[in-house]
Amino acid sequence: MSAGILLALAIVTEVFGTVMLRLSDGMSKLPPTVAMVVGYVVSIGLLAQVLKQLDIGFAYAVWAGAGTALIAAIGVAAWDEPITGLKAVSLVAVIAGVVGLNLSSAH
Repeated sequence: MSAGILLALAIVTEVFGTVMLRLSDGMSKLPPTVAMVVGYVVSIGLLAQVLKQLDIGFAYAVWAGAGTALIAAIGVAAWDEPITGLKAVSLVAVIAGVVGLNLSSAH
């Protein structure tokens, strides 16, 4: 499987794990806690496979940046977290950084 697909799956499973962390209520609810652990373990496993093909700086920055942006968007959409002007600009900066890394990559 291509590194890009593996990286996308690693991002999705990390975001899933983080959402489950939120739903676990401080890890006091077993099903979302188990789902969180599975999500994070799968994500790290996929990221480990990605690192066989891509530079660590590039892959980790995309994984962390895209995950951060997605989680922030989910927080606003699902839990009515406030979106301030600074938060919006910061998310755009994170996304721009990920795009910039993608464009600058020699892969």
